[in-house]
Amino acid sequence: MIGFSFSSYFNNGRILRWSFSSNFDFNAFETDDEVEFTTKRLFLSYKGDILDYMAGLDFSCNKLTGEIPQQLGFLTQLRALNLSHNQLTGPIPVSFSNLTKIESLDLSSNGLTGNVPSELIKLTSLSTFIVSHNNLSGRLPEFTAQFGTFSEASYEGNPLLCGPPLVKKCTTTNSQLTNPSDEEEDNEKWYDIDMTCFYGSSSSTCFVFLSGFVAILYTNPWWRRRWLDWVEDCMFTFYYSLSDLARKPSLTIHKQDLH
Repeated sequence: MIGFSFSSYFNNGRILRWSFSSNFDFNAFETDDEVEFTTKRLFLSYKGDILDYMAGLDFSCNKLTGEIPQQLGFLTQLRALNLSHNQLTGPIPVSFSNLTKIESLDLSSNGLTGNVPSELIKLTSLSTFIVSHNNLSGRLPEFTAQFGTFSEASYEGNPLLCGPPLVKKCTTTNSQLTNPSDEEEDNEKWYDIDMTCFYGSSSSTCFVFLSGFVAILYTNPWWRRRWLDWVEDCMFTFYYSLSDLARKPSLTIHKQDLH
């Protein structure tokens, strides 16, 4: 089996244009040609007019390395994409959400990381989705539309994934791990505070509070008397406390002399 770099293959513009035109012209196939292709977990042979309606890529079971090119998301006529059993790393491209006609997407048995993009729920034609045996983490896309039909087998081998249809529930810790940008945004908001406005508003609040307090004491004799009595009590309490502290050393010395 020949191994080659996945990124370098798709960076070769001549190969890309020769192999897949923007309109996916498969008219070159004659009705007598026969093609073997893996899609929706089935390895079948296709022959005849059906080849005119097929558009897919099967790069499975090679030694492809590197990240999945974002450009694959621009092949909007694809109906099947199989990149399983390789050595691909990095995240699942968000650009895959542009593959509106895709019916089968198999990315299993690689080293992909990051989360499963929530944008993929836009793929309403997707009937087979497999990302098992990778290093994916975080909350799965909302269990709705086509993603509501995928079972736990589609995600097995990714212990850090959580949410339906998996048994593992997402916790606050998982949410923080899957969305580190939220924490960064909170930190940015704290450091983005205008300190001039902060000090100004704090000073204004203190001034308003003191002004209201003084106004109450000035207009209400009963509250003024109570306030002055409280201040006097605090002063006497403080004075006697200091006196007790000053007497304790002298009392201790006197008792030692008696013994």
